[in-house]
Amino acid sequence: MAKYELKNKTVIITGGAKNLGGLISKKFAEQGANLVIHYNSESSKTEAENTMRTVLDSGVKAILVQADLSDISKIEELFIRAKQEFGGVDIAINTVGRVLKKSYLDTTEQEFDAMSDINSKIAYFFIQAAGKYLNDHGKICSVVTSLLAAYTGLYSTYEGLKAPVEHYTRAASKEFGERGISVTAVAPGPMDTAFFYGQESNDAVAYHKSASALGGLTQIEDIESLIRFLVTDGWWITGQTIFANGGYTTR
Repeated sequence: MAKYELKNKTVIITGGAKNLGGLISKKFAEQGANLVIHYNSESSKTEAENTMRTVLDSGVKAILVQADLSDISKIEELFIRAKQEFGGVDIAINTVGRVLKKSYLDTTEQEFDAMSDINSKIAYFFIQAAGKYLNDHGKICSVVTSLLAAYTGLYSTYEGLKAPVEHYTRAASKEFGERGISVTAVAPGPMDTAFFYGQESNDAVAYHKSASALGGLTQIEDIESLIRFLVTDGWWITGQTIFANGGYTTR
């Protein structure tokens, strides 16, 4: 297959306003991709608008969509909007996730259900909608976590409810493969963003920094470049979860 470029491709990025998703939006725009940038709520609206301005300054077309994707009808609406605005969708990237650091015995049913919605249900139906609406030879990538290969407590609902996304990825890659669609997942280590620091003590942060073989936390730049590779020249990789964490965990 010829070199796969982002120029004039249409890309949907969930959680595309800030942190890793925001960087993906900006870097993909620099490469000429047209974007559907999703953000969850009013609390991230300012960051979403700032990202949108940067993207438009790159000279591409983009739309900004606010939606709570735990209402799965909103997921399909993202793809419908993209098709209306740009005529089709080529790449779908899901960065949505939520961490809960809490002991197994103290976790409530309400917390489990909320974590399931964010980390598992959204991922499932995002991949499903992508399978319905992506152009042939499209690309799907989901962000999971390197804790999938960890032996640890306190993250049972986070790692446990991200784990199914590996299976969704394999199943979808098999079913969508006849259309040339590749499906992958990326498992970063703890990333140096506000997403990570919100639930960690100073001692825990120090541990996570020391735990990787290469030293330090995962940088969003390293994950963005990997995702960009997987949805372009790395399209032949499919059905797999790629652990990118500096040796924080391995299988």
